Amino acid sequence: MSLQHVAIIMDGNGRWAQKRHLPRLLGHRAGVKAVEKTVRAAANLGIPYISLYAFSTENWRRPQTEVKGLMSLFRYYIRKKILELVQENVRLRFAGRIQDLPQDIQEIIHEAEEKTKDFQRLQLIVCLNYGGRQELIDAVQEITREGYTGEITEETIRSHLYLPDIPDPDLIIRTSGECRLSNFWLWQGCYSELYFSPLYWPDFNEEALKEALLSYEKRDRRYGGIKR
Repeated sequence: MSLQHVAIIMDGNGRWAQKRHLPRLLGHRAGVKAVEKTVRAAANLGIPYISLYAFSTENWRRPQTEVKGLMSLFRYYIRKKILELVQENVRLRFAGRIQDLPQDIQEIIHEAEEKTKDFQRLQLIVCLNYGGRQELIDAVQEITREGYTGEITEETIRSHLYLPDIPDPDLIIRTSGECRLSNFWLWQGCYSELYFSPLYWPDFNEEALKEALLSYEKRDRRYGGIKR
């Protein structure tokens, strides 16, 4: 597998539920099962990094009942999966304004990152309370606080991103048929290949992932240059 990092915008949980006349929160719960299938498939395919857009900085605008339900789901899922990730040699990391999340969730996240920090089979990056614009604002503010007076370069910015050590995503997949990035990996995704799946996220599976990877493998990535 030539690519290093697959990023996924997990879209369509609510519409999946509404189509079945179910509460939106049940769609999010179904989405958790799709996460399990996709992460397992990525690990088996030898993909070193997979990042999932779980909750954006804009998602706080959703109805409070849905937000509270999502927070409860995060608490349950992260706690439940720590032991399984340890057994599978998967490192769990988080990107976003974690400091703005409820204190107990911050503690769960810290525990998960600590317990899995030495594992390298696959790095699973969960983007939680994440926004691409906010990440850049935070990076610039941190540079300013440091009193930096040198030339601002790409490396200066990169070194102040939430997870500066991870490779840029080679492929960004978005489910549900929507064709936009929704403020996801704006800096890191500047040369990412994009793949839009018509499936709602709960219906996404290993076969759908392989279809996306096959599409990627057929593409010619030139990074603004010309192949000679």
